[in-house]
Amino acid sequence: MLLPDFRVRQRDYLLEISRALTQELDLEKLLGRILAISIEMLAGQAGLIALRDERGSWTVPVSNGLPPLFLRYLAPYLDQITEDTPPDEFELLEINRRLRELARMASMGLLNGVVLPLVARQTVVGVIFIFRSYPDNFSANDRALLRSFADQAAIAVQNAQLYTQSERTNQRLNALLDSVADGILILAPDLKIDRSNPAAARLLNRPLEKIQGKPHEEIIRWAKPPRDMTLEQAVAGGWPLTAHAHLYVEGDLIRGDSLPPLPVGITYAPLISDGILLNIIATLRDITHFRQAEELKSTFISIISHELKTPLALIKGYVSTLRREDARWDREIVNESLAIIEEEADRLDLLVENLLDASRLQAGGLALKLSDVNVPDLARRTAERMQIQTTRHTILTDFPPDFPIILADENRLRQVLANLISNAIKYAPEGEIRINGQVRPDIVIICVSDQGPGIAPDDIPHVFDRFYRSAEAMRQTKGAGLGLYLTKAIVEAHGGKIWVDTESGKGARICFSLPRIEETPPPPKVV
Repeated sequence: MLLPDFRVRQRDYLLEISRALTQELDLEKLLGRILAISIEMLAGQAGLIALRDERGSWTVPVSNGLPPLFLRYLAPYLDQITEDTPPDEFELLEINRRLRELARMASMGLLNGVVLPLVARQTVVGVIFIFRSYPDNFSANDRALLRSFADQAAIAVQNAQLYTQSERTNQRLNALLDSVADGILILAPDLKIDRSNPAAARLLNRPLEKIQGKPHEEIIRWAKPPRDMTLEQAVAGGWPLTAHAHLYVEGDLIRGDSLPPLPVGITYAPLISDGILLNIIATLRDITHFRQAEELKSTFISIISHELKTPLALIKGYVSTLRREDARWDREIVNESLAIIEEEADRLDLLVENLLDASRLQAGGLALKLSDVNVPDLARRTAERMQIQTTRHTILTDFPPDFPIILADENRLRQVLANLISNAIKYAPEGEIRINGQVRPDIVIICVSDQGPGIAPDDIPHVFDRFYRSAEAMRQTKGAGLGLYLTKAIVEAHGGKIWVDTESGKGARICFSLPRIEETPPPPKVV
């Protein structure tokens, strides 16, 4: 039976644990203090606290006066305490008997053991083991006092565990927000920004400390009013009426004086609990690429419509003229008309083929049929075929005699040369168009040059872009802006590179490289 002179001190311990409930949320410090009080209150020599984690496994976060090897003896006893074990089965006298047996088995001179189950909300969250070197009995009052102490300690432990879980959840949330590529703003019901992630700071071009705590309308400023309602306009109209009433706003965001406006789409999602608006989560996404895709689509429709309309109008016009029953056409006029119809049909066929190639590229690349190719011979034949299309240019080829055979798709390589020569014919009013080759240890280089005005410096970064045509080119020549785009794709599919090699005032010059075939050494001679 506990001695009477301990009663006042024991009640003081209960008061101290009660204070710890509200003052200490650090779990490790709290467990250490509870164990120290338990050992002192029960006049013990050693002790430990075991807790059950989220997976149902037992751990010993704190111990006092016990060697590490002794903790192994506790494993069978801890394993007997399952999640289904009713708290009422922790009868102190029975567990005392087991612990007394454990103390004797450990040969540590500890004759008695006391266990205090930590029960919170009808769940065993942990146990306190106290070991003493003398036998003792507990009265009903003693057990009631110990139970009260353990209940207080259990509440303190569970509060600390909940606090620790909350801190871990916040850490995970912070890590998640910091790693998200989209900007995130967490708004209070009054539309002030409670939280911002680094991605939002980058999009807004502001440091985090100058975003948090600011009104939404001060941070989210539009270069011009968006087509949709702004958040402030929506809230003034009663938004949100339901928990899933998302709001989407798209426009150009002002990011200070040093940067141009940024196209963004912002999704606002309300966080509502029991009918009360707690927060508004704003997700900012850079839609520059989507805007570019829309512009590209509009450009594509405009160019293709024009490129299809012109040859179709010519074909229809000449066919209608030739079919007139009130006119008799001599053979020369008929042949000229048929030649124009054929030319425009070929132009349509080339346009459709280029569009198909562009679609194949988008779907996963071009299929190549590789074979040995004699590039000088291919260039000569292509030049002869293209020479028929012009009388104002002279197309020449210039290759060294040791130019090697390469492994390539001959038809695709012919397409590359034809595109480059065709561009030279279109953009150079007259003069020589030269195709020359160079041999390097690992590659060959083929260049097509003309004597025209050359390529403007501002256009050089974009000449290989899909559907790109300079303003000057659109005024002077026909085309869909696919030739150089496909040329680049074919060269790269061969493992080569293509670039503009124009010198100011010396015409246009476009070069591309292709890998050489690795030569296999001849077999050794048999003597």
